[in-house]
Amino acid sequence: MNYLAPKLHLRVAQKQILTPGLVQMVSVLALNRLELREMINQEIMANPVLEEIPEADHSAENYTDEAFLKKETENVPETPAANPFDEFDFASFFTQYLDTGAARASGSEHEEMERPSFEKFLSSPASLADHLAWQLSVAICTETVRKIAEAIIGNLDENGYLTATLAEIGESGNFSTEDVEEALAMVQEFDPPGVAARDLQECLLLQVKALDPQNTLVQQIIQHHLKLLQNNHLKELARELNCAVDVAKHAVDVIKHLDPKPGLRYNKIEPRLVEPDVQFRKEDGEWQVFMNDDDVPQLRLSPTYRRLLVRDAADRDVRNYVKERFTSAIQLMKNIEQRKQTILRVCHSILRRQADYLDYGADHLRPMMIKEVAEEIGVHPSTVSRAVANKYVHTPQGVLELRSFFSESVNGPQGSEMSLLSLKRRVKQIIEQEDAAHPLTDEQITKKLNDEGIHVTRRTVAKYREDLRIPSTHRRRVKA
Repeated sequence: MNYLAPKLHLRVAQKQILTPGLVQMVSVLALNRLELREMINQEIMANPVLEEIPEADHSAENYTDEAFLKKETENVPETPAANPFDEFDFASFFTQYLDTGAARASGSEHEEMERPSFEKFLSSPASLADHLAWQLSVAICTETVRKIAEAIIGNLDENGYLTATLAEIGESGNFSTEDVEEALAMVQEFDPPGVAARDLQECLLLQVKALDPQNTLVQQIIQHHLKLLQNNHLKELARELNCAVDVAKHAVDVIKHLDPKPGLRYNKIEPRLVEPDVQFRKEDGEWQVFMNDDDVPQLRLSPTYRRLLVRDAADRDVRNYVKERFTSAIQLMKNIEQRKQTILRVCHSILRRQADYLDYGADHLRPMMIKEVAEEIGVHPSTVSRAVANKYVHTPQGVLELRSFFSESVNGPQGSEMSLLSLKRRVKQIIEQEDAAHPLTDEQITKKLNDEGIHVTRRTVAKYREDLRIPSTHRRRVKA
């Protein structure tokens, strides 16, 4: 039997196919203001028919109608139009963009050479690995120890801790245990103090030995009584050390000034520039939405290239190319406008629900789901999700992420709905107001919330407390 014989099969299937225009619309919607501005500038460079409207001429006609192509390619005049290529200065184009050695020689002798900007002289901040590698380059050691030290530096996490065991490092290069330990001891003497430690205890000990080697009391606390220190049991700590409480407190203060994450100072995340896409402003007693697009380039279609679509003004290949570029430009301009209208509709829906939050603060944030907004404005929930992603709004409560207005609902007082974020804030407020010597248990916090009409379980309170990174009752207790 011939299993490789050609056969015909008929199959009916449904597929969702995204056209290039739809893909671009989805991509443009997800961009924030800074990303949109960068994308528009790139499109202006890539598509010659796109022009930025000068600031003084923003009232100029903006050709965004799809019927424009049909209008320009039909009903053309019988008499040939002037060749629009005559308007281009090809000499200056080749001199500016296709500069050769001969062209430079024929140029002005007094032309000033373009110098690099000042920013090019600025160095990027060194990472922890760069900082340690520089110290290793001037260290005196054998070549084997140097290779092991490089492996140790490569296995440090962002906090400066060693993530690989000494056995794994030794097996990676068939190194002896003595050489691995020598390399680790060398790296642990590098700056910052405490780097290449394998746990918190070793990290603190390395710092004390480097900064205050004579303080044996602090070293003793770190080595044997770190748990008492973490639980703030000063009396028990003083009893174990056989010293006065004030002496133990002074030693604890020294430890509190040590850095448990020494590598972070070299691995800091650069602050991200945020520019609000929209603004919520109250005018005549009503909240209004204003798009913040002052410095976003406003686009129009080039009149010069429009004339290239006229028959007999250019050959067929040129007209086809220009027509293709016009189609792409119109699609982009439509998608940018669609992005603007979608964001405005989403923001208006947010204002209808969150006016009290803008007036009175975060405690008045109402529960609101993305699905609810999507149903109101008649779009898919994923469209709303993209519309609010990585976008910020300027409000009387500060610059907020649009996504922060969305929150799940929980049972509030008298059976009303309460946002999840408001409930978490209430849990945090109760803990902040507690007696540090007698902190509240999760059960007691639950009872307080139930007395206020907020019905939650102890397990839920414990989960919210952990989400807020608040320690347990035992860890929060401070003993005098």
